[in-house]
Amino acid sequence: MSTSELDRPGGASEPTTVEWDAVRELPPSAKLVAKVLEYNGTLTQSQLSEETLLPARTVRYALNRLEEAGAVDSRFSFADARKRIYTLTVEQ
Repeated sequence: MSTSELDRPGGASEPTTVEWDAVRELPPSAKLVAKVLEYNGTLTQSQLSEETLLPARTVRYALNRLEEAGAVDSRFSFADARKRIYTLTVEQ
């Protein structure tokens, strides 16, 4: 559960949205991951790696940067609790 979900009363509700300006200053890999999430909706890290053709380590770095900027929300997968599912929270 992300810290933004912990701050909200009642747990996970609608994620807060940020503007694309928060993503503009990030590295190209983070921008690519954000665009893939915008197009596909929610994906796991391994799915993002497949879609972007980026190494898993680069995708992990990009996701960390996007989470710090508040542009991505993550939660545990119901199908496999070992995996996290990432969703873009940027206004489109």
